[in-house]
Amino acid sequence: MISKEHHKHSKITKPGYGFFNRNEWAITGTQCSNIKTVATAIIEALSPLYKCGYADAVHNKGDEQKILPGKLTNGAVIEYTNEINFQQFNCNASLNQFHLRQFFLEADMVLVNGNHYEAKAQVVVIDETKKESLKKRVSQLTNVQLILLADNSNEIFDFVKDAVPHWQQLPVYKLNDTDNIIGFFTKKMKDSKPVLNGLVLAGGKSLRMGYDKSLINWHGKEQQYYMADLLTNVCSEVFISRRDEQKEETITDYKIIRDSFTGLGPYGAILSAFREQPDAAWLVAACDLPLLNKATLQFLEEKRNASSIATAFYSPHDNLPEPLITIWEPRSYPALLNFLSQGFTCPRKFLINNNNVTLLHAPEHSALKNVNTPEDAQEVKKIIREKIMMQNES
Repeated sequence: MISKEHHKHSKITKPGYGFFNRNEWAITGTQCSNIKTVATAIIEALSPLYKCGYADAVHNKGDEQKILPGKLTNGAVIEYTNEINFQQFNCNASLNQFHLRQFFLEADMVLVNGNHYEAKAQVVVIDETKKESLKKRVSQLTNVQLILLADNSNEIFDFVKDAVPHWQQLPVYKLNDTDNIIGFFTKKMKDSKPVLNGLVLAGGKSLRMGYDKSLINWHGKEQQYYMADLLTNVCSEVFISRRDEQKEETITDYKIIRDSFTGLGPYGAILSAFREQPDAAWLVAACDLPLLNKATLQFLEEKRNASSIATAFYSPHDNLPEPLITIWEPRSYPALLNFLSQGFTCPRKFLINNNNVTLLHAPEHSALKNVNTPEDAQEVKKIIREKIMMQNES
């Protein structure tokens, strides 16, 4: 439970979590067996496209002893078991919503047995046998999105109508209308894909280059602005990432995010962007990629896997993930913070050590060539000149 009296803290933008996940629905108003049947059908249908989670409680009396892991009865507080086909953690701690969100981080959606737990959105079943039970939970009907009618019911209860003023605008299906129920959740998940923002990394110190790489004019304007314009082809909003001490003038048409996680390089810039908009995905691109083009960005956006923690390219140099031309999904924010808490600030190392990353081969390897030294700059200038000459000849 969160105290509502303590307010001595900084206000930051909070992610749109519920009790378990950003996308969660409590199914309530009928027997637990019916809830399990509906949840099973939804999960089986959607699992090929989305990572689904389910939250429930033990129902049969005496089952607690049957499933209680041995080491917990011996005094352990947590137990991990590798079951080959799945991994299992058991603990005897009391878990609150902050713990549960971490456990369900990998899930795209979570279905919840609403007879035992609350969720951010609700599916209400109108079932005469559970009418009084539902009436006791009427205060939990805060965001009803779907109404299902059991075989014994044809009318929505009056107390549900009172609790859900917009009930007439909601879809209403029979409890056994599996196709329409699955269709409802399929549309909800399609609509829930996070918006894609762009972030140009222009806060580096350019020590190897000897001068600010973001100010180099490769294509008729400073590279930071050229990159920002390029990202607008695939992103809803585009921002330029700068260190706080970079006070030089900037063109007012471009939005700036200054590092609020300081001294962490690109890692801090990514975290700073998520701190501003934690429910957006971020296409992060370093400003030292003068050969990056629209086609490469469109390829990355088209192949984006929103179920992954990130979508990145293999580096053509070492075949490892290239973190600074990557789409970082909102679920990466808490994972990045956790990685930081363990003493690591390398975005590439983060991607290497995460098994939920989608990796792509870039259609044009040269588009990923970065410029770190004066020698690199001379090489790229030559490539750009040759491309211009070829275009003029054609």
